[in-house]
Amino acid sequence: MKAIRINEFGGPEVMKIEEVERPVPKPDEILVKMYASGVNPADYVVRQGGNEILKPFLKLPLDLGIDGAGEVEETGSEVTGFKKGDRVYGIPNFLQGTYAEFIAAKASQFAAMPKNLTFNEAGAIPSCALMAWDGIELGKVSAGQRVLINGAAGGIGSLALQFAKAMGAYVIATASPHNFDFLKELGADETVDYKDTNFEGLVNGIDVAFDASPEFNEASRISMAKALKDGGSFVSVQLPYPFSAAVLGILAGKHGEAKMIRRERDAARSLADVAKLIEEGKVKVVISKVYPLEEAAAAHTAVETKHVRGKIVLEIRKEH
Repeated sequence: MKAIRINEFGGPEVMKIEEVERPVPKPDEILVKMYASGVNPADYVVRQGGNEILKPFLKLPLDLGIDGAGEVEETGSEVTGFKKGDRVYGIPNFLQGTYAEFIAAKASQFAAMPKNLTFNEAGAIPSCALMAWDGIELGKVSAGQRVLINGAAGGIGSLALQFAKAMGAYVIATASPHNFDFLKELGADETVDYKDTNFEGLVNGIDVAFDASPEFNEASRISMAKALKDGGSFVSVQLPYPFSAAVLGILAGKHGEAKMIRRERDAARSLADVAKLIEEGKVKVVISKVYPLEEAAAAHTAVETKHVRGKIVLEIRKEH
């Protein structure tokens, strides 16, 4: 089978399509015939050699890709929840790689994909959906709350915005001005330029601040912390960057909480909950562009701009 693999760390050019052996699922795994894979910031971080969290785990050669969608081709002897032909979406085993024609992955990491989505749409969202869902859960978002989503136009942020609205929250979304109309279409009640120097004068009384941006910015964190009301929660997706003493000090003065998204979560349950919202029409998937597998380097180049609206997808094979 074909898969994209790297034999050295570096730029997009190090990704090569190679013929590799088709994996055999273990007793608790499913073999998935892949149709689409999301392209995530984590993919180019791995390709470049990793961050402080990932570096110890990266051993060449490496397959790339952390999420996707496809059909169950085979099930392990202990798997009872899936059968051949089921349309699924999810995340594979750590560093297994989804830029491939087939992957073997734990059944507990996959769920039935939303019935109203194509493979390309479903393949775009598992990783981002899990992080967005986790952030909303950690923040304990509920109806009537004022929720601030930073980086709301991206893959994680655009879903977090919609999840918060589905729960009845009032959502303030930060992004570049050219994305304001797009965010309003997704349900944002207010939009704020993330570069506005008067950020603190525009945003206040926030119950939950969710930093969904792929780009770390200490000044933005301080502004978001100051915008929280007493007892508020600050959640971030930026695992390599712990909260600073300055941010924690601001939160302590407000009796607030600082939380990073969890690395371990019940993926199947969360993905099933997300699928329900999508099938009910409360959440839509935003795809910026679909690239064929052969153009993975171009897809990475686009994602590395950090200004993608929604998600970029790799199409592994055409949907029939």
